Amino acid sequence: MNSKRQAMRLLAMSLSFTAVWSRAADATPALPEVSALPVRAALPDPLVTDDGQKITASTQWPARREQIKQILEHYAIGHAPPPPGNVTGHERAAQIMVDGKVTGRLVHLTFGPESKLGFDVVILIPSETATLKAPFPTIVQPTFTHVLGTNALTTNAWEKAASQFAEPLRRGYAVVAFYYQQCGLDQPDFRQSGFFPAYPGYDWGDLAAWAWAMSRCVDYLQTQPFADQAKIIAVGHSRLGKAALVAGAFDERFALTAPAGSGCGGTGAYRFNGQGRGGKEGLEDAAKRFPQWFGPRLPAFAGQVEKLPFDQHWFLALVAPRLFIAADGLSDPAANDNALIQAYLAAKPVYALLGAPTHLGINFRPGGHQLAPADWQAILDFSDQHLRQLGVNRQFDQLPSAAELH
Repeated sequence: MNSKRQAMRLLAMSLSFTAVWSRAADATPALPEVSALPVRAALPDPLVTDDGQKITASTQWPARREQIKQILEHYAIGHAPPPPGNVTGHERAAQIMVDGKVTGRLVHLTFGPESKLGFDVVILIPSETATLKAPFPTIVQPTFTHVLGTNALTTNAWEKAASQFAEPLRRGYAVVAFYYQQCGLDQPDFRQSGFFPAYPGYDWGDLAAWAWAMSRCVDYLQTQPFADQAKIIAVGHSRLGKAALVAGAFDERFALTAPAGSGCGGTGAYRFNGQGRGGKEGLEDAAKRFPQWFGPRLPAFAGQVEKLPFDQHWFLALVAPRLFIAADGLSDPAANDNALIQAYLAAKPVYALLGAPTHLGINFRPGGHQLAPADWQAILDFSDQHLRQLGVNRQFDQLPSAAELH
């Protein structure tokens, strides 16, 4: 591209960004204030439009999906900026590890206005074998710690990084992992951190920002030959499971969305979470303790959860007809299993309407709040069954008995 064309392209991009920022600063969907919303005791039906029309054909779903996205942005997570369109990656280090079975790369992604935003990602790629060839299905996962630690890039640090993802790597999956707080601090004064200062006209919270970072990883993966573009997977645990849920719901490039232990604000329906509604963490608890996670309007539903015009099963519905599986522990103190079950059941009609009833999966295991080996086993088996068509003989629709729920 010559310099004149490049200059014109950059000018057009700049004008486009400016126009979007200006609209975002003073434009919100014409939706009611929380005080004006009616009480809805039952989970709102994703297949009934804002004006009461029942969705009965798959051709009607795209328009309804856009309605749902607007409602969730307005009341739940806030409005994220559009894709920046200028993601690039600079490799800072590389390492061969696990006896030559894995290649590791540390890449710094840059993007956004004047390419001033960015964060580091650790990429782990299995080596090709006689039966395992690139491109590989690729997992994108935010993590609670720096995957390589904060010390020098030692061989030991790389080996420990690979050990965290030993099972997906062994099974032929590449992994892209990043420390989530690079993208927005997980604390109430988050707006002075991460991506937020670059986009002052947007009311997004941390969950949307961490999800937006996952999408920037996908932008980069679209330039990388090791990644199978049709098999990109969003994985996260706990609050990062909530972020993975948002990423998969709003970015259709994720072929599979797999949140684990995401609880309230994740896969658990608010109407079945919290004091008086089933126990464990509820909307009031999450909004009070972690207001940075959400958009500015969600806390207004504290004490009046039944006025929510949506519930968390709508995020599951947005993934349809793509693949979705939730993985939870039966003794998880942070996640109400019945709340997940109710969200799962309420999202099923959307998958059925779109001709993909088996694309919605659920898996429970014994144990508590962790991304356990059994969770990885379920997620990878579900992926192997549907994305890779490897003939995995396993069901992902088994619900626990009432006696097993805690």
